Amino acid sequence: MNIDFTNLFGHAMGREIVPYPYQSHLANASWPDIVKIQTGMGKTAGIILPWLFKRLKNDPETPRRLVYCLPMRVLVEQTASNARAWIKNLVDSNIIPLNRQPSVYILMGGEIDTDWDRYPDQDVILIGTQDQLLSRVLNRGYATSRFRWPVQFGLLNNDCLWVLDEIQLMGCGLATTTQLDAFRKTFGTASPVRSIWMSATLQRDWLKTIDFTEQSELLTEIELSEKDRKNPSLKKRFEAKKKLKKADCPADKPTKIAETIIDAHTAGTRTLVVVNTVRRAIEIYKAVKKKETNAALTLIHSRFRPNDRQKAMEKILAPPDRMGSICISTQVVEAGVDISARTLITDLAPWASMVQRFGRCNRGGEDKKAVVIWLDIDLSKKGAALPYTEEDLEQSASILSNLKDVGSWNLPPVSSEIDHMHVLRRKDMIDLFDTTPDLAGADIDISRFIRETDDHDVSVFWRDLPKEGPDNEPAPSRNELCSVPVKDLKVVESLPKWRWDHLEKQWTSPPSISPGMVLMLPISSGCYSSEIGWTGNKDNIPELVDTGQNEEEANDDDWGASIVWQSLTDHTQAVVKEMKELLAHCNLSEEEWEETLLMAARWHDAGKTHEVFQKAMIGDPPERDNSIIWAKTGRGKVYYERKGFRHELASALAIMESDLPDLVAYLVASHHGKVRLSIRSLPNETKPSDPTTRFARGIWEGDTLPEFDLGGGQRLPKTSLNLSYMEFGESALGASWLARMLSLRDNPSLGPFRLAYLEALLRVADWRASQKAGEKNE
Repeated sequence: MNIDFTNLFGHAMGREIVPYPYQSHLANASWPDIVKIQTGMGKTAGIILPWLFKRLKNDPETPRRLVYCLPMRVLVEQTASNARAWIKNLVDSNIIPLNRQPSVYILMGGEIDTDWDRYPDQDVILIGTQDQLLSRVLNRGYATSRFRWPVQFGLLNNDCLWVLDEIQLMGCGLATTTQLDAFRKTFGTASPVRSIWMSATLQRDWLKTIDFTEQSELLTEIELSEKDRKNPSLKKRFEAKKKLKKADCPADKPTKIAETIIDAHTAGTRTLVVVNTVRRAIEIYKAVKKKETNAALTLIHSRFRPNDRQKAMEKILAPPDRMGSICISTQVVEAGVDISARTLITDLAPWASMVQRFGRCNRGGEDKKAVVIWLDIDLSKKGAALPYTEEDLEQSASILSNLKDVGSWNLPPVSSEIDHMHVLRRKDMIDLFDTTPDLAGADIDISRFIRETDDHDVSVFWRDLPKEGPDNEPAPSRNELCSVPVKDLKVVESLPKWRWDHLEKQWTSPPSISPGMVLMLPISSGCYSSEIGWTGNKDNIPELVDTGQNEEEANDDDWGASIVWQSLTDHTQAVVKEMKELLAHCNLSEEEWEETLLMAARWHDAGKTHEVFQKAMIGDPPERDNSIIWAKTGRGKVYYERKGFRHELASALAIMESDLPDLVAYLVASHHGKVRLSIRSLPNETKPSDPTTRFARGIWEGDTLPEFDLGGGQRLPKTSLNLSYMEFGESALGASWLARMLSLRDNPSLGPFRLAYLEALLRVADWRASQKAGEKNE
C-alpha cells in the first residue's frame, strides 16, 4: 500500500499535526529493542501508529499481534481508548480499509476481552497489565478458563510484537520478559516474535538476566535526537518549568496533608496527589473531603470495579471547572496517563518513579506557575518505605535536596539497580507447558515471576446469594470484577467465598487463596464502595451490577456440541475448510505442519462416533435418525451417561491405533484443552464394573469405534481402544502417551512454543466452524 506516515499520523490524530522525528524514524526503520524517551513525548503514539503503518505496508518484520504490556490498570484504559480513537479516525479517512481494521482488546484485572484468541490470522492490538499478559504467556492465564490457557500461550509466543512500557514499574515481571525473549530464540517459534522495552529512565543493566545477558549486549536503542530536541513542540515540553518545594508537614498525618493540598490548590486548575499505597490514598481522600473543599474531588486506585474506575477516570481527565479539581491517586497515574496538573503533590518514591510523576505536572510546558511539592517520609518508622526500599527513597531524597526545578531539562541521570529476586528458568518454562493440575488439584504458582509478593491479586465479584451459598450462578461479567490483593482478602478470614470447581462442576469454598483466582462473595459481606473501591469493611455494601449469562466451563462440558443439529461429516468438512483459510494467512514456516494440521482437522472428532457420545446427541430413545453420526445436537446441553467422558481422547487413541503421527494424535487430543501431555483417570468419573479394566476420561479399555469415512481420503477403521498408552514406560505398543508427548515438546524442530501454536490453530478452526454452524441456525 502506497501511504505516507506523516499523512497517516495526521489523520489518526484528527488534526493537522506532524509526527516527531523519532516517531517517523520508528515508522520507517527497523524496530529498535530499547526506546528511551522522556515522559510526555508521545511514546504510545510512537509505537502504535508505526505498527499500524508497517502492517498496512505488509512489512515482513512487523508481527500481526501488537501486545502492549503495562504495569498499571489505568494506563491500559487510556492506551486502549487512544488506540481505538486513532484507528477509527484512520478508517473514517479511508486510510485503513475496513478489511484491514485491527481490533483492540483489553486484558486487565476486572476487564477481560475474551474473543481475541479466535483471530490468529488477523491484525490485533492487545493492551493489558503485566499480571494478565504475563500469566497468559506463561500458560496460566489469570481470570480465564484453564482450558483456554494453551491457546493464548501459543498465540502470545508467536507472531507478536511485545511492547513492555514503563518497565521501571514492572518489578520481577521485567526479568520474565527478558527470559522469555531468550527462550523464544532457544526453543524457536512458528513465526517471529520480538520485544521492545520502554522507559524514560531505562538502564541496559536492568535487562541482563542469566539467559539474556549475551543478547542484551546487542540490543539496539533509540533516544531523542538533536532534531527532536529542536522540534518546537517537543522543545516546549522538554523545557517546561516545574518549581520544586518540600512540604513542611509530616507524611503520616492525613489531616495535615489535606491542609497542604487545599492550601496549594489554585481555583480553575488541576491538583494531582500521588501517594505510595491504597491505604494512604483513601485516608488522605477522606481527610480532604472532611475539609469540604469546593474543588471537584476524586479518588482513584487499582481496587475499583471497571465502571466505577471509568467514572473516576473521566472525572479526573475532564477540564477543571471554575473551582478546579483535586485528584488523590496511587501509582496508577504515575506513568502513561495523559494528564497534566498545575500542582503535583507526591510521596517520596524511587527516583525512576519520581521522574514519571514529574511528567504529570505542566505536561505541555504552558503553565508558568507549575509546582511540585514532595512529601518526605520518616524512614525511621517501621514499614514507612513500603512498597519500596529505604535505600531507594534515601537516594531520591538526596537528589531532590539539590534541585529547585524538576523539568525534564534539569533532571540528572541517576544509576539505579534492579534486583531480580525470582528469575524464570528453562526448566520452569518447560514445566509450565503442562496444564494438568497435581493430584491435589493445584497448579504451578507463577506469581513470583509476575509481581512482588505483596502485589498479587485475585478478582472478586458479588452476588445476592441464599444462606446456603451459590447453586447455578453464571460466570461473572467483566463489569462485576474487582481486583483485590491476596493479603487483603486473607485478612477478612470469616468472609464466605467460592471458586468454580471445573471437576465437581459447582461453586466450592477454596481451601486456600492464590493469585489469579476468581472468587464469588455474597453481597451481604460488603467490603466495597463505589466511591472508595475495595474497603474490606463489611458495612460497605456494593451495588449489584449486570450479571454475566455465560456458564462456567467444567471438565466434561462440550459447549460447541449443543448448539445445532449437525452431522459429523458436515462438521468435519467445515473444520477442514476453516483450517485451510487459517493456513492461507498464517504463513507457517514448515509445509509438513500444514499437512499435519489438515489431517488433525479430519480426525479431531473421530471419537464422536463412540456410543456414549451418540447417545448424548440423540437421546435414549433417539430423537433423531440414529443411522447418522452426529457431531452436534439441537437437544440442548449435553449430558453423558459416563461422567467425565472426553470424545477427543477416543479420537487420539484411534489415531494411535491407526499408526498415524504422534503430532496428529497430540493436536487432536488437545483440541479442547482437557487432554494434553498425560492421560489419567479423574476421581469423579464413572468407573467400569470390572476393577481390572483401565479407564480414563470416560473411555474404557476395549471400547469400540465403528468404521467411518472422515473425508479427504481419511477413513476411521473399526477400532478397539487401547488404554495401555496411559501406563508409564514401554509396552507392547511401544512408548507411553506421556513419553511420546514429551518427545514432541522437547523436539528441537517443534518445542513448546511451536507446538502450542499448532494446537491453537486447530482449536480456532473448530471454534469458528461451530460458531458458523450456530449462526446459520439462528
